[in-house]
Amino acid sequence: MSTPAEPSAVAGDETSPAATPSPSGSRRLVAWTGVLAALVLAADQLTKWWAESALTPNAEPIPLVGDLLGLRLIYNPGAALSIASGYTWILTIVVTVVVIFIVRAIGRLGSRGWAVALGLLLGGAVGNLIDRLAREPGFARGHVVDFIDYAGFFVGNVADIAVVAAAVLIALLSLRGIGLDGKRHTDDEAAETSVDDVADDAPGEPSGKTAPNPAGEQGDPA
Repeated sequence: MSTPAEPSAVAGDETSPAATPSPSGSRRLVAWTGVLAALVLAADQLTKWWAESALTPNAEPIPLVGDLLGLRLIYNPGAALSIASGYTWILTIVVTVVVIFIVRAIGRLGSRGWAVALGLLLGGAVGNLIDRLAREPGFARGHVVDFIDYAGFFVGNVADIAVVAAAVLIALLSLRGIGLDGKRHTDDEAAETSVDDVADDAPGEPSGKTAPNPAGEQGDPA
């Protein structure tokens, strides 16, 4: 004799393990995000310390890969490409808000891709934020240590590399419709649209069309 199916085994049940990330899985993603952010931060700060001890500020670049890549130590008061050099304190506030937003978003993680992206972004943002808070000429006005010269176009650091990689990964995840929770939201929206279409065509429901009147086709008697 067959037994009735348990409610949790019914297809489409939102409480089933396949539909909702487990708490242990979410905690694991949060932990890995924190570890990745810590590794990026450590690499950024250690390479900046090395650059300050081994390179002369504003000297000629030391070639690494011909003219394409070199080493040149500068102190950047602005953002990438030295943009907004006179507004260092505003950039500090912006980066602080970004860090807070990332930390809050990590709690909703359900995707390994987003865990990597947020780990890279958090580590890079904190790496440059430390420079702005702790370096000369003062608190919230510190200059960021840059030492990787890209063919003379701009000079960056490890934190910048992490931020750019995170931005590319976030763009790819967004194009695929994958949210922080790991769900493909474009598929969910398509499913909702299909349900609405079925409901519109269901018997007994108004379809928005007016049925022809058989009596009207014969005309009113004179």
